[in-house]
Amino acid sequence: MNVFGVDIGGSGIKGAPVDLERGDLVEERHKILTPHPSTPDAVADGVAEVVGHFGWTGPVGITFPGVVTSGITRTAANVDKGWIDKDAASLLVDRLGGLPVTILNDADAAGVAEMTFGAGRGRKGTVILLTFGTGIGSAVFIDGRLVPNTELGHLELHGHDAETRASTKAKEDEDLSWAHWARRVQKYLAHVEMLFSPELFIVGGGVSRKAEKFLPLIEDVRAEIVPAGLQNNAGIVGAAMAAARP
Repeated sequence: MNVFGVDIGGSGIKGAPVDLERGDLVEERHKILTPHPSTPDAVADGVAEVVGHFGWTGPVGITFPGVVTSGITRTAANVDKGWIDKDAASLLVDRLGGLPVTILNDADAAGVAEMTFGAGRGRKGTVILLTFGTGIGSAVFIDGRLVPNTELGHLELHGHDAETRASTKAKEDEDLSWAHWARRVQKYLAHVEMLFSPELFIVGGGVSRKAEKFLPLIEDVRAEIVPAGLQNNAGIVGAAMAAARP
């Protein structure tokens, strides 16, 4: 069974049809830059462009970089503030010509995909996926069950919103070396570990493709730390999985 997934990020909007039996993309994903300003209307147009690129006419799962409850986007840390308390589901259904839409938090989607097809498959206990990108997304699982909308990237760390110090964007904006950035990530992981005592951290987002450059530098964290198995496609796969649920 194939379902379409779209992953809205602070820097890009990407999507593709997904084979839900394999947990993999059917075709190479199509990506466009997130518009600036990233208003609801502008981003909805971008989603329509990505979906239209494939001529898709079925259900669509869509991730959003913030808290989502019952189709309403409640926060907007890395996109335009016009998304706050927006009926995003209705907007996107309208923009996609009436196609069925399911919208959910981006890290939650990536986490569900990783727990089903990737690095978290078969793992019990507390597992935390963290996506490093424009911000830091999080998905917390207890014995395979998701605790939605945790948003652990906004934990305060040394007086700062953690994602402003340890996201991939922070590394790029401050031109940090891998070693310097790894120390920041280590401090963040140690803080999350102190609060939740997970057995496993899964590191996702685009930077997961370069895990060998920084994961070996992280010390003093008891939990196992592994890169995401689906890498940066996890959000697309998880979005499609959500759209397929009855």
